Amino acid sequence: MSDTPASLLSEALEAAAHAYRHAMSTMSKEERGAVIGLGGDGTPTHRMDVLVEAPVLDVLERAKVNVLSEEVGWIDRRSTTTVVIDPLDGTANAIAGVPLSSFSAALVRDGNVLEALCHWFEGNRTWRASRDSAAKPTVTHRRSLDGASVSMLRPRAENFSAWNAVARRAGRVRVLGSSVLEACLVADGAVDAFCDPGGEVHRIVDLAAA
Repeated sequence: MSDTPASLLSEALEAAAHAYRHAMSTMSKEERGAVIGLGGDGTPTHRMDVLVEAPVLDVLERAKVNVLSEEVGWIDRRSTTTVVIDPLDGTANAIAGVPLSSFSAALVRDGNVLEALCHWFEGNRTWRASRDSAAKPTVTHRRSLDGASVSMLRPRAENFSAWNAVARRAGRVRVLGSSVLEACLVADGAVDAFCDPGGEVHRIVDLAAA
């Protein structure tokens, strides 16, 4: 069992990445995308979600920590430590074969985030943050929307007006389909901002680590 927050999250990522690569190399789009139930948040769970999440849950079970995940919901092991995970963010991209999907995990103890880890599967890039680290994000610090580079969730019927209002003022708009990756690109300074104007679809598992 991993003995530090950083090593536990690294072990969880290694398990997720192995499962992701195996699924992408051995399964068809239809097999990856088969709906096999509902997740802990009430949204459809695809086979790809379960295949990537299962080995991560095994790692966290051995560590005897609580888990909050998009698919299984809340697992209470009476621990002071909780790992908030989204093992596969950007499921629709992964199912389709679009190379924009990510892993996210945050380790929380007594209400404080001690360690966070995000990983872009296809790009093989990793972002880490630690409560004890002096590392600072390199955000652009842009304060004006006019001319900004903005990443957003796709427009939906309920937020179409707000989405368009942002898009009209922004200099460039991207819709990547992975909230974790998009938030990390903001931290890198590659994008000025990431938002879901007028929407309420984001969950804590999407953004806890990012």
